[in-house]
Amino acid sequence: MENPESILRPLLVVGGSVLLTLVIGWATDLLLRKADGRHPETPLWGLLRRARIPYQLVLCAALLRGTYVEARVFPEHQVGVGRTLTLVLIGSAAWLVIRIAGAVVETSYSRYAHAHSQRDPARVRRVRTQVSLIMRVVSAVVGVVAVSSMLLTFPAMRTAGTSLLASAGVLGIVAGIAAQSTLGNLFAGLQIAFGDMVRIGDTVVVNGEWGTVEEITLTFLTVRTWDERRITMPVSYFTSKPFENWSRGTPQMTGVVYWHLDHTAPLDAMRERLRDILRGCPAWDGRAYNLTVTDTTPTTMQVRALVTAKDADDIWTVRVEVREQMIRWLADEHPYALPRVNTADADRRPGRDGLPRSRRSPDGEARRFPHQSRKAL
Repeated sequence: MENPESILRPLLVVGGSVLLTLVIGWATDLLLRKADGRHPETPLWGLLRRARIPYQLVLCAALLRGTYVEARVFPEHQVGVGRTLTLVLIGSAAWLVIRIAGAVVETSYSRYAHAHSQRDPARVRRVRTQVSLIMRVVSAVVGVVAVSSMLLTFPAMRTAGTSLLASAGVLGIVAGIAAQSTLGNLFAGLQIAFGDMVRIGDTVVVNGEWGTVEEITLTFLTVRTWDERRITMPVSYFTSKPFENWSRGTPQMTGVVYWHLDHTAPLDAMRERLRDILRGCPAWDGRAYNLTVTDTTPTTMQVRALVTAKDADDIWTVRVEVREQMIRWLADEHPYALPRVNTADADRRPGRDGLPRSRRSPDGEARRFPHQSRKAL
C-alpha cells in the first residue's frame, strides 16, 4: 500500500504553486485594472495587462523550480525536471521583459504623439519609426540572451565555452563574410531609423511607384502603393540609391495640371474658372494658384496650371478635380478651344483646268470664292 504522504506531498507542492500563481496573477491584474480606470490618460496599465500570461508563467516556473525537490516527483528524473523548469523560467522571463519594454515604449510614444501630432506630424512619424526599430532590436537582444542562457544550462555547452570564445574571432570573420548582405541591411535599417531618411507614413516614389511607407524593419521596408499593392525591398536600397520623399520637411506640395488646347483658347476666362474651381475644392489649401502657356506647337498650345495642397494625398485630389472640371467647362462653354484633328482627305492632284480636285464641287464645277475671281484661281 502506498504511503499517503507520497501522494499528498506532490499535490500540495504542485497544487499550491499553481494556486498561488493564479491568486497572485489575479490580484496583479485587478490592481492594473484599477490603475487603468484611475488614469485613463495613459495606456501603460492597460498595456501591462497584456503581460499577464508570461508573468504567471514566470511565477509558476519559479515556484515549481524552488519546490519540486520537496515534492519528490519523478526522483529518478530530478535533473531533467529541474533543467526543464529552468528553461521554461528563462523563456517566460524573456517574454515578460519584451512585453514590459513594449508597454513602456508604446506609452512614451503615445504621449509624445498626442502632444506633437498637430504641431509637428513629421517628427511624430520619425519617432514612431525609431520606436518600432528600437523594439525590434530589444526583442532580438533579449531573445539572443535568453537562448544563450538556455544553452549554458547544459554542462556540455559550458565545457565548450572556452573553445568557442577562442575561435570567436575566426567565426566572426567567416560569419561577417557569409552574412554581408544581411549585416548591410541591418546597419542600413539603423541608419534609416536615426538618420531620418524615411519614416513610417512618408509618401515616397520608388522605381516610378508612388506609395506610403507602411512598415520598416531592420532588414526590409514595405511601401503600400495607391492601388493597395505592397512593394517590399531591402532597406539598403534607400541608403544606396536615390528616391523621392514627398513628406521630407514640410508636407505641403505644389502640383501641375497640363492641357493641350487650340490657340484660340480663352486664357483669361480659364484663369477665372480655375479660381472658381479651387474655391469649391476642399483639398486646396488656398496658398497659391497660377495658369500660364508653357509651350506651343503648329496646331496646339500647352497650358499649365499650378495648384497647392497641404500634403501629397490632397494634391492628387486637387489635380484631378481641376483637370476634370476645366475640360468639362471648355467642352460646354468654349468647344472651339479644344484641339481638333482634320481627318478629311485632301486630294491635291490638278484637274483638266489646272485646279486641285479638292477645290472642285461634287458636280465637277470649279469652286468660286467670294474674294477671288476666275483669274485669281
